[in-house]
Amino acid sequence: MNKTIFNKRASLKFSHFSNKGYSLFSVLGRVVAIGALSVTTLTYAKAEGISVEGAKADSVFIRGGKAYELDGVTVTGSRAPMTVELSPKIVTVMTREDIQRSAAQTINDVLKLATGVDVRQRGGFGVQTDISINGGTFDQIAIFLNGVNISNPQTGHNASDFPVALADIDHVEIIEGASSRVFGTSAFNGAINIVTKKASANGVEANVEAGSFGSLGAQGRLQMAFRSGKWEQAYSVSGGYKRSDGGTENSDFEKGQGYANLSLSYDRRLDIGAQLGIASQSYGANTFYSAKFNNQYEKTDHGIASLNVSVHNQGRTWEVTPAVYYNKFKDHYQLTRGKEGAAAGENYHNLDVFGGAVNAYVDWIAGKTAVGVDIGKERIYSTALGNQLDAADYKSIPGSDRQYTRKGERTNTNVMLEHNFIFGGFTLSAGVLANRNTGLDNKFRFYPGVDASYRPNANWKVYASWNKALRMPTYTDLYISNAVQQGDASLRPEKNSAFKIGSRYRQTGFSAVLSGFYTHGKDMIDWVQTTETELTDSKYHVMNIGKLDNMGFNVDAEIYMNELLPRCFVTNIRLGYAYINQNHETETEILKSLYALEYLRHKAVFGLDHKIWSKLSASWSVRWQQRMNGYHPYTKVDCKVMWNDRKYSVYVKADNITCHRYYDLSAVKQPGLWVMAGVSVNFGW
Repeated sequence: MNKTIFNKRASLKFSHFSNKGYSLFSVLGRVVAIGALSVTTLTYAKAEGISVEGAKADSVFIRGGKAYELDGVTVTGSRAPMTVELSPKIVTVMTREDIQRSAAQTINDVLKLATGVDVRQRGGFGVQTDISINGGTFDQIAIFLNGVNISNPQTGHNASDFPVALADIDHVEIIEGASSRVFGTSAFNGAINIVTKKASANGVEANVEAGSFGSLGAQGRLQMAFRSGKWEQAYSVSGGYKRSDGGTENSDFEKGQGYANLSLSYDRRLDIGAQLGIASQSYGANTFYSAKFNNQYEKTDHGIASLNVSVHNQGRTWEVTPAVYYNKFKDHYQLTRGKEGAAAGENYHNLDVFGGAVNAYVDWIAGKTAVGVDIGKERIYSTALGNQLDAADYKSIPGSDRQYTRKGERTNTNVMLEHNFIFGGFTLSAGVLANRNTGLDNKFRFYPGVDASYRPNANWKVYASWNKALRMPTYTDLYISNAVQQGDASLRPEKNSAFKIGSRYRQTGFSAVLSGFYTHGKDMIDWVQTTETELTDSKYHVMNIGKLDNMGFNVDAEIYMNELLPRCFVTNIRLGYAYINQNHETETEILKSLYALEYLRHKAVFGLDHKIWSKLSASWSVRWQQRMNGYHPYTKVDCKVMWNDRKYSVYVKADNITCHRYYDLSAVKQPGLWVMAGVSVNFGW
């Protein structure tokens, strides 16, 4: 971050991403080389892990011989590659350094630090977590792993079953607001992309930890990288296991994951990327789905595979990228743990999502133009979701005497077109998504969007955007029917128009972002109670609840004390606040909402990093939030104390230091103080 630049003519890129396509939408024909950015704003880039290439005088913001920001690196936000300086959007990025110094146990904990993200946790260590952005619901965001969509169309409850651990992650990108024209229809209210570390040398990493409630875990990672002639190759493989008795009744869990990644490059003209992963977890589901039943159980499995090939010239002024992908989801649920059969509320679901895409862009005299086509197929076999099968078409369920008696399927086609116009300090990005989903009909529907930014000088950037989006109901929304839930096959898709404005300011030692948003939603989907009988029986049904408008703002600031006062024991201070107000119009009186109307009115975050002695340091995180619909506000304090050496680190994490009893969902109590201690080692050759 504070590296002296000896040759101001050189542009800088992160070596992790240079000519590789490992960031968001690598499968959509773009190279995304995100700078190492603060947890709150897309601002100052750290000096570690960068390489000097080419010659570009204005690629770095320079003060007194120091490089404080890499405006020349390429960022997410448009379908064609765009630099930080030119991009019409601001992307929140949580870097590897942010993750390491935080007390986060899982990816979900990392996302809690983002001001505009709402993380509603059910179990510890990321066991079933609902993630939403800017007042939306957990079904309204798209989740990507290295640019591959891993969202679950059965239910967003299981979307956070990630096949990677914290040790695998390089950074996490968060894009707020409707972004269908860039990311596809699943990005109804935003997108999150998890980018794994790319092997840059040969090495082994290992971690073991243990703590409260009988919790223990282990993680290992092997990576190799080498060059042979014009070929560059990088491989990594990792695996991990965690278990716990849980901090509350019937919240025990076991979870494991394995992940492998391959990267090949030839002569700066050809890139090949492949990944394979699996996540499996079984857990006591407490009162996850109904307050009437506190002994629920669930087991989920998630497998992913993808392959993409990128062909381009050495200057990367054009690129064509075909890709294929596959997601496998399996879900076994018991309303009463240990009780089998349909009458006891037991269900099995087996979902496949697979498809292919071809994407391209060209940089020419009139700007940057990008096009893409993505065709994906969803197919679910289930004991409860989908249309009834003929008896001759029933499918056996391995490990059970029961059979899959229902089937649902639909094909989703996205055709995307975008053009980017850049003139001086002004950038305009406009495009349209043409979408057809056979679950609705065979018609194409169009969803346009426009993003613009203006840079009056090196310190300021202002931006504005407008985008339209659509979201299809999940299979759970359409078909579930049991003692506590009733779906509706006649649900209409959700639609919205999203407006966003904001500004960014940065100078030596300080950065800030202020943004405001307004989303106008129609036919919004929620699980509700509309009668006294439903309240008494604790039963919910799904419905289109009418018009729902979200209006709010986020403000984030970060002070880099090590730049202002290099010898100060405090190294970093982070502040953030988010406010949302909803306006809801419906023809049916709603007595209780389960999701859409239970939004965060207020959320404030505070972070402090400081040295203690020698290589010993501490990181503090304080989060205060107030949720609507009858929730009490609460404050949660976490801390991590760490001794960091080059080859090893020893740490103690304390989650919920004040032992505050709180609820993210009305019937699911969260654990009190949870302490974990561990050691990490790494060896290279």
